Amino acid sequence: MEEKKLDINSIIGFVLIFGILLGWMYLKQPTPEELEAQKAQQELLEAEQEAMETVTEEPKVEDRPVINLQDSVSVANYRTAVGAFGFTNANDGTTILENEVLYLEVANKGGQIVEARMKNFVTFDSIPVYLVKDGNADFGLSFSTNDNRVLETQDLFFEPVLTQSSGNQVLSLKAKVSNNQFLEYRYEMKPNEYLVDFTVRSQGLANVLNSTKPIDLSWQLKGIRHNKSVQYENRYTRLTYNHDGEKISKLSEGSDLDEETEVDVKWLSYRQHFFSSILATDTHFKAVELSSKNLVEEESKEQQFTKEYQTNTSLELVGGELSQNMYWYYGPTDAKVFEQYEDLGLVESIPFGWGIFGWINRFVFTPFFGFLSSFLPYGIAIVVMTIVVRIALSPVTYKSYLSQAKMKVLKPEITELNEKYKDNAMKKQQETMKLYNKAGVSPMSGCIPALLQLPIFYALFMFFPTSFALRQKSFLWAEDLSSYDTIFNLPFNIPFYGDHVSLFPILASVAIFFYMTLTTGQTMQMQQQPGMPNMKFIMYLSPLLMLFFFNNYASGLSLYYFISNLITIGIMLVIKNYILDEDKIHAQIQENKKKPKKENRFQKKMREMMEEAESQKRTGRRK
Repeated sequence: MEEKKLDINSIIGFVLIFGILLGWMYLKQPTPEELEAQKAQQELLEAEQEAMETVTEEPKVEDRPVINLQDSVSVANYRTAVGAFGFTNANDGTTILENEVLYLEVANKGGQIVEARMKNFVTFDSIPVYLVKDGNADFGLSFSTNDNRVLETQDLFFEPVLTQSSGNQVLSLKAKVSNNQFLEYRYEMKPNEYLVDFTVRSQGLANVLNSTKPIDLSWQLKGIRHNKSVQYENRYTRLTYNHDGEKISKLSEGSDLDEETEVDVKWLSYRQHFFSSILATDTHFKAVELSSKNLVEEESKEQQFTKEYQTNTSLELVGGELSQNMYWYYGPTDAKVFEQYEDLGLVESIPFGWGIFGWINRFVFTPFFGFLSSFLPYGIAIVVMTIVVRIALSPVTYKSYLSQAKMKVLKPEITELNEKYKDNAMKKQQETMKLYNKAGVSPMSGCIPALLQLPIFYALFMFFPTSFALRQKSFLWAEDLSSYDTIFNLPFNIPFYGDHVSLFPILASVAIFFYMTLTTGQTMQMQQQPGMPNMKFIMYLSPLLMLFFFNNYASGLSLYYFISNLITIGIMLVIKNYILDEDKIHAQIQENKKKPKKENRFQKKMREMMEEAESQKRTGRRK
């Protein structure tokens, strides 16, 4: 390996992004024979259905009634449509639940939350953060009754009663059959909490509900845009769920439509980047149908929604009655907040990254940055954290530069071997390996330190876009470290770049360019080896990719790369000019050559394979 080292720190973002494998969905088209079989089967089913209808009348799904409460005829029609539940007093109003952090508005019709607003947060354009507003969400149950009706709770009126219990607000909404028979939605809000207890239960309805039919639960939501860049926000907007024994899975963030069916579901998170709408349950949902539809096609200032989520599941009756304890969470996607609800494990819905990368992000960088930002401005905290990370990795950096120095010292001898055996590639490789072995030098020793840094760099790459602590925190000219900074707005849009110019990505790109110039200058002067990367091309490509890709990314991440590369350049200059002594390294290598060096198993195996190949080559020539 010639004297060179790809700067993992400067290109890791690009390698990770462009290295993500995109899954392709193949639609299996039925053959003509299968179509004929399906048609015959459908005709048979229709004949059986027609025969059954002559014996018994199937429940009929009623059209959703449109009711004018000021019109007695309309009210009468409504009562007729909902049957026994017409006992409920029809009042088309709402009830407010609120504490210090959360405002909820619950409708009498449907008993569902029709407005959810964060009290302490605003969007990029200073509008309060809404998770539910203007009909973007719909929650309800669908059930059959013994008088052959299929009703939906969205069509039913509930009678609200708001009380206080041990300092908590309790809202009971009842769709009544009589004073002692009802379907109840019960909300309980605690002070200073985003989590709201939610119970669905029935009383005295064993003879009203058809126990042979399931009670279907449906929850839909369109994610409201909150960030300056809708594409960037959409990249971290996903449906995440806990299922099948604490497994955490996600639907696709990029495909137009992703659907899945899972079992034993504990919670469902409709994540909207820095905010989440979550439905959790004590008694796990046995089977759930999930779907996520992407609504963002391109960067647009007019786009108001990111994704459309849908969940369908069934609830079981026990003894003819319904009882399901659940929780609503409307709040920030913040580890500090989620840790308050450890039993539910909501913190797992944050995209820290997979495997060891996520572990480092969650248990090292997130708490460490939280500690720094508790007494430092957020931008300064990023700078300090970057310095600490680079100093912590300096021994690994030293090993890498030491390997480069050794390879540089051996370069004249390697060049001599290349010239001597230029017509015999196998022999040249054998002699080169012998030289490395005698000198005590491994050509891979410069790559291994870079690989060891990979978990750190990827964890940081995931930290900045998902750190709620950075949201709307300013530094220098950047108004929001969790979004891109802008120093100039363009009158047009550049594909893959945007309609603005961000300064931090420019500074990071310049720093990467100078760092790669210093580390690859000598390599570019060497003769380009066949099959090896063109270092000059990489030197120009990496900063260019950084400039385009990070123009719409979190400015905090660009700030990190800028500071990190400045520090790395400084460390490199100190190591090369004040720590490493090439004369001493050369003397040590010469001493190593004098000492007998025992081959390890790998080296011995490689030498034997090369010798055998060389022998076969000579035999082939004689023939």
